[in-house]
Amino acid sequence: MNPLLPKPATIVDIIRETGDVKTFRVVLDDPEEMAAWTHKPGQTAMLSVFGVGEAMFCLASSPTCRDWLEFSIRRAGKVTSALHELEPEAKIGVRGPYGNHFPYENMQGKNLLVIGGGIGLAPLRPLVNFMLAPENRQHYGNIEVIYGARSYGDLCYKEEVFRVWPQAPGVSVFTTIDAPEEGWSGHVGFVPAYVEELKPSPENKFVVICGPPVMIRFTLKALGELGFEEKQIYTTLEMRMKCGIGKCGRCNVGARFVCRDGPVFNLAELKELPPEY
Repeated sequence: MNPLLPKPATIVDIIRETGDVKTFRVVLDDPEEMAAWTHKPGQTAMLSVFGVGEAMFCLASSPTCRDWLEFSIRRAGKVTSALHELEPEAKIGVRGPYGNHFPYENMQGKNLLVIGGGIGLAPLRPLVNFMLAPENRQHYGNIEVIYGARSYGDLCYKEEVFRVWPQAPGVSVFTTIDAPEEGWSGHVGFVPAYVEELKPSPENKFVVICGPPVMIRFTLKALGELGFEEKQIYTTLEMRMKCGIGKCGRCNVGARFVCRDGPVFNLAELKELPPEY
């Protein structure tokens, strides 16, 4: 099959996460194709709005979810705005999955630190839910989640973040918002400062991080001061991806293509790339 040919799909549900973020639950129209779909935490897929265009998004659902695919999308440009105008039962196109993934195979027997900012939790969420699945949980250690946003209203996946994950064995969730607001009794402050305050141990641990660039930059500094090594830390890039298979050259960074060689890189790999990333 042509890897550039979108598969017809239907939006079966839309969940409003924040004022400008919606999670779309999507099912491929061909039951055999839906049953055969497999992806890994961290991979991406291209969504098409017919007559408008297409764009690449991270898969926000765990591979252990077989009923639908989820994409959490912030309204920002032409394609995302068109998606936000759609209703359940609307038809779209899906092609993928593309790229590499978080190395969950190497994470067996290890602890995990998840650090997310705003919509940046979307590519990290599949990894957490994959590890928490009953068939996988015994293979992984403790999971710490540090998650923040500008306000409570900007936090995504509230049901999981405040109820489901904290009740799971071996999981600790720490949330923060940038500034005080009425009704919020939790931590107040930026994510990097919260990481410094919590002082997570680097021992026997992997880190996955995604969020605004400024948050990542200062969080990486904090992690370095806490003793984390570059090969322990993974993040995901989704810049300028267009074709998804490394042919158009739009997402190249030096000799690498984000869609083909990424979107997941560890910090040591990122430091080998040109500064343009």
